[in-house]
Amino acid sequence: MGDDIHAELKKLLNERIVVLDGAMGTTIREYGLDESAARGERFEAIKKDILNNGDILSITQSDVIGDIHRKFFEAGSDIASTNTFSATTLAQSEFFVDDPRETGKGVKDQEFFQKIIEDNFLRDLTWEINYKSAQLCRKWADRVSNDCGKKKYVAGSIGPLTVSLSQSPDAEDAAFRMVNFNQVVEAYIHQIEALIEGGSDLLLVETIFDGLNAKAASVAIKEVREKLKINIPIIYSAAVGMGGETMISAMKIESFINSFEHMNPLALGLNCSLGPDPMRAFLSELSKKTDAYVSVYPNAGLPNPLAPSGFDLLPNDMAKFAGEFAAEGLINFVGGCCGNTPDHISAIAEEVKKHEPRQLPKIDPCMRLSGSEAYNHTKEKNFLMVGERTNVAGSPRFSKLIKSNNLDDATRIARQQVENGANVIDVCMDEGLIDGVEMMGKFLRLLASEPEISKVPIMIDSSKWEVIEEGLKSIQGKAIVNSISLKEGEAVFKKHAETIMKYGAAVVVMAFDEKGQAASYEDKIRICERAYKILVNEVGFNPQDIIFDPNILTIATGMEEHNNYAVDFIKATKWIKENLPGAKVSGGVSNISFSFRGNNVVREAMHSSFLYHAISAGMDMGIVNAGMLEVYENIPQELLIKVENVIFNQSPDATEQLVEYAEKFKGTSSKKTENNLQWRENSVEERLKYSLLKGVTDYIEKDTEEARVQYGKPIQVIEGPLMDGMQIVGDLFGEGKMFLPQVVKSARVMKKSVAYLEPFMDQEKKHSDCAGKIVMATVKGDVHDIGKNIVGVVLACNNYEVIDLGVMVQCEKIL
Repeated sequence: MGDDIHAELKKLLNERIVVLDGAMGTTIREYGLDESAARGERFEAIKKDILNNGDILSITQSDVIGDIHRKFFEAGSDIASTNTFSATTLAQSEFFVDDPRETGKGVKDQEFFQKIIEDNFLRDLTWEINYKSAQLCRKWADRVSNDCGKKKYVAGSIGPLTVSLSQSPDAEDAAFRMVNFNQVVEAYIHQIEALIEGGSDLLLVETIFDGLNAKAASVAIKEVREKLKINIPIIYSAAVGMGGETMISAMKIESFINSFEHMNPLALGLNCSLGPDPMRAFLSELSKKTDAYVSVYPNAGLPNPLAPSGFDLLPNDMAKFAGEFAAEGLINFVGGCCGNTPDHISAIAEEVKKHEPRQLPKIDPCMRLSGSEAYNHTKEKNFLMVGERTNVAGSPRFSKLIKSNNLDDATRIARQQVENGANVIDVCMDEGLIDGVEMMGKFLRLLASEPEISKVPIMIDSSKWEVIEEGLKSIQGKAIVNSISLKEGEAVFKKHAETIMKYGAAVVVMAFDEKGQAASYEDKIRICERAYKILVNEVGFNPQDIIFDPNILTIATGMEEHNNYAVDFIKATKWIKENLPGAKVSGGVSNISFSFRGNNVVREAMHSSFLYHAISAGMDMGIVNAGMLEVYENIPQELLIKVENVIFNQSPDATEQLVEYAEKFKGTSSKKTENNLQWRENSVEERLKYSLLKGVTDYIEKDTEEARVQYGKPIQVIEGPLMDGMQIVGDLFGEGKMFLPQVVKSARVMKKSVAYLEPFMDQEKKHSDCAGKIVMATVKGDVHDIGKNIVGVVLACNNYEVIDLGVMVQCEKIL
């Protein structure tokens, strides 16, 4: 089921403009029903008025609803929608459950609505409404089809809710939501299953005023499709205001397109709103920018209680606008919303017979993202900049604000990133003292209330899947997930990718597999090619939404094996762009310069130079502090030469030269001071500290021996002057006053001193007991081992037996 209907409707749409029906509520008024008629015997005892609950009439006045379907079909509708606009447990609760706020006995919150979703009466009632409504519409579609010889179709109507996932009803708490995403999905699943079982040919997600509510409906549709193994067609129709944005969540037209294209909708369209004329410009934009079919069914103008239908425009007026839309080549479906009776639909149907249907445009493929506004990474856009300062792992200030729950100031940091030119905001809450799931959802809900921030797409950044999924449930637009990888194997990788597709997000794929993080050029391209083939050929992921991060790793660390990291990244970028069609390349740019933390002049120069060359090789985007980039041409020539010597690994002493040159930007002389031997006149303790701070190994064994003799025991040398010196190194590094290559040099001095002392300690160990065994490792997912190695040396010096398991170690192995 589904594929045949798809084929039939597409054939019909290519032949002519397809006509939808009109307003169920407006037409019901013509039957003069009162409260008693709406209740019938079944709902006679219900406390609340239910006359305005039009959906209930499918049960209590099924003949009336059936007659309305008949009239619309006979008037010329090819498709009629079921009488289920508010037929979810959440919406029906308004008519059958007391509002606790009115009695002072409680509030409407997620706990309240969880009870609503689980309420057996409401579940049975809404199933019956949806099932019987679909049956009624199906009955009259088939009957009129037989009479006129033209097939008629049933669209299961899925309306908006009385609650919003995008906006808070509480002016004092912008992060508060009455319901959560899972609750809305569950309510929609219940409705959709009944609509399909009752005989719906397609689904109509209509009058979308909240993009996140509609995303929940999409997730529900995906889950029902998978469960029932059907590919039922979908139409999405938004209700927009004067600025062309959805009424509640302010999603603009192109953002609307980008947010739902992953569902491969039969059509995208507009309905309700302010009438046909005010939506003309937005309909034109929609028609040009989507390669789906386009539907429109406007209100009959503005409400007018004196007009027969309750709205201004008469049948001929609506036919005139429909004809104009058709003549301009804007539409494939047309109908009417509020105020449109069968007479309106008859006039519209006759008018559009004169016109050819809209031809589907060819839309160039590109990565399409969205917040409340769209971001399309088209060919003319050089580089997508992802703001990195809303990342607790990369911004100490942001981390401090989040930990102290100062979310107002944390939100200001996000705004600053947008003001500084960030196209996308990276949000990361991965920190041991933060509840990542709770804070990710809360912070993203706060951003949704900030128009200047929520307009840009969000990158959900986490190494924890549950945090990523919470982020996906909190964003109405098309986000980027950062990241997934093959490190846990193909099965987990595919499952995560399929879930990301369900939410309609793009994805960053780390160059990381079961063997570990790719550092070399060969490993980078091997892993990326493997991941690409799985995503495209097996999962069905859109290649334009695949973003590879081939790992920007820190250079100029003082470790020779790191010297080619930048070169390998740039080479891998070029290979990916040439060999993996549609795929993008990204990376965390600040990683490249982490060894110079605290020296912004050098870091900015490194970022700018690296980006200049990486972008030339095809890098599409990067996570970078938007306010921390020097203009490439403005980098002082001498600094640029030294930076690029490091980036391109052009000489063995490139790091040493840059470290020395960087001193001038800290307000100190760049001249090396090792040759000034005045420090040799100080005490042995001060000489050892100096050697550690400066990374000088020339005299370390001589000074270590002098200290051993003076202190009597080698362990006292380690615990005394050597540890004192390393404490200073650690403090300076933490303050950004020392760089990573200098710390590595200090560690080497420490190691050489300890190595000198080890034979003496071995002699003493023969006469003392082992202090204990220490098992050390970095856990799976963590490849950073410098700190681990230093700690291991210190522990070994303190008479512990250290068992070093290495990096990326499974918990099971450690245990």
